[in-house]
Amino acid sequence: MVVTLKDVAERAGVSRSAVSRTFTDGASVSPKMRRKVEKAARELGYSPNALASSLTTGRTKLIGLVSNNFHNPIFLEVFDLFTRGLQERGLRPLLVNLSGETEPEHSVRMLRQYSVDGVVVASSTLPPSFAIAFREAGVPVVNAFGRYASDPRVHTVGIDNVECGRIAARTLIARGYRRLAFLGGPENATSTQDRHAGFASEIAAHPGVEVSASYAEAYSFEAGRREMQRLLQDAPAEAYFCGDDVLSIGALSALRDHGLSVPGDVGVLGLNDMEMAGWEGIDLTTIRQPIRQIVASSIELMGAMLDEPDRYPEARVFPCRVVERATLRPLPEEG
Repeated sequence: MVVTLKDVAERAGVSRSAVSRTFTDGASVSPKMRRKVEKAARELGYSPNALASSLTTGRTKLIGLVSNNFHNPIFLEVFDLFTRGLQERGLRPLLVNLSGETEPEHSVRMLRQYSVDGVVVASSTLPPSFAIAFREAGVPVVNAFGRYASDPRVHTVGIDNVECGRIAARTLIARGYRRLAFLGGPENATSTQDRHAGFASEIAAHPGVEVSASYAEAYSFEAGRREMQRLLQDAPAEAYFCGDDVLSIGALSALRDHGLSVPGDVGVLGLNDMEMAGWEGIDLTTIRQPIRQIVASSIELMGAMLDEPDRYPEARVFPCRVVERATLRPLPEEG
């Protein structure tokens, strides 16, 4: 038999409203009443009904966690951190796959059907219009891994991808590479555009350094491998800055199949520092994106917005750094 709120009230000798208040966050109930109700609940094995509670409070505690990059292994790490972090705050993540979705308004209608209290757009490739559409519909939203703007229209947490491109160029030039290439993800993705813009602008300040650019159809291993196979029909560059780690790993596979050694013949630099980048046999030199901090900050902002929906949008930008492994030649010794 299912234990009901009425059963707990009768066992504790209190009203049903007293039981309801005991299990409602922020409701007023005396310590003595709370002890009586909780004791009765334990004895009966009662658990509050989340759906019934939402009807009382008007809040479901559901947070839509939406993305479109499910084929990229890094998002297994991202979703793990988000789901655990939200649950620790008493919130319930609702994972939504927007792969192939092009209409922000359709996404808003879909999430509203589930009466979510807020939405985290966890993507660097969805257009900013998706997060903006949620805000305009009155849904609290945070764009995690979104495009940095000094005057954001929605709460945005992530990195400065333009600066990451500059870091990549400086890293390769400092190691003596002079024929460089950018191998990005989809050309229409803002993360791809910004990383290439920073990379190209830094190289432009170094006369004598050549640069080319190409784009994979997705941020995936197979897309990175196919694009590098295509590039190897001609003479390869001395070093490649790949748009993220999974593209880099695909490129490494193609280079090694072609009989080229890394970093002996060609250097490869990634971005993200996903767990796989450090695996034996990959050992990828990469630019670390502080994923754990970005996720924690996004969850903190979402919690704040649930209490203060009109909170003014802010951008939180985290610095990145190079993680040295084994896919670039070492820095020349000074002296």
